[in-house]
Amino acid sequence: MPPIISIRNLTKTYASGFQALKGIDLDIRRGEIFALLGPNGAGKTSLISIVCGIVNASSGTVTVDGHDHVREARAARSLIGLVPQELSTDAFESVWATCRFSRGLFGKAPDPAHLEKVLRQLSLWDKRDSKIMALSGGMKRRVLIAKALAHEPRILFLDEPTAGVDVELRHDMWQLVRRLREDGVTILLTTHYIEEAEEMADRIGVINHGELIVVEEKATLMRKLGKRQLALTLQAPLPAIPEALGDLPLELSGDGGTLTYTFDVEQAFDVQQEERTGIAALLRRLAEQGIDFRDLHSSESSLEDIFVSLVRGRA
Repeated sequence: MPPIISIRNLTKTYASGFQALKGIDLDIRRGEIFALLGPNGAGKTSLISIVCGIVNASSGTVTVDGHDHVREARAARSLIGLVPQELSTDAFESVWATCRFSRGLFGKAPDPAHLEKVLRQLSLWDKRDSKIMALSGGMKRRVLIAKALAHEPRILFLDEPTAGVDVELRHDMWQLVRRLREDGVTILLTTHYIEEAEEMADRIGVINHGELIVVEEKATLMRKLGKRQLALTLQAPLPAIPEALGDLPLELSGDGGTLTYTFDVEQAFDVQQEERTGIAALLRRLAEQGIDFRDLHSSESSLEDIFVSLVRGRA
């Protein structure tokens, strides 16, 4: 099945000379949740703005469900719902009026039943007649999502959708995103909340300095780039790591009381690497050196650890 969005050699250089995007190639699959991670200024919003037709690219092509985003801009844009990072709604309009107007902008016939469904999903039905200026920040964020869904898009872009909202609302939005995916909507989100991507995404892309560093299935990314650690609390402190263990990835704490053993998550499941990375082999070699421990604790890299290491590596 062809991707619903296909981006090829996309670049963007602003009038100031700042190069925001550098030869981006990316395919977004139908029905997936794709999380785009990156520090401030990495190019996330520029990429979304180009695909949504808000900003012109310097070079490259974008097709949205087979429609060229320049030659067939209206058809391409009608397939997309955008929830921007900034709160930008008419403060004096009612919730119902602004959603109805947004639907009309895309040439869609009035459909009160659809708007009611969207507002109920977002817990906005009781606020439908309220002026937007009277709503809380979290409710205004919900209105932005309702506006983006008013014309029944098949693709939803969420640019920092939960920035500045409380934890409860964030989890409500996660549930909504999952329901939309179940309905066949493709979702691309940018986020600073790594747990958001870890919780929801099928695939993850990391962008830094306008370049895509990596695009991978979430599970594959964590398996390939993750690290596993085993911390052993020793019976007696060591002054230093014995030379006989110098070939192992071991670190000794400052007080000499804890040995930390680090290895690749992927290697942990590689039988050929078992002798080098297996826990049993480690414990045997420690015993040979007369090193006893009284406790051990294992941990594995989070997506945040992987993200930080990737970005620092390309800084």
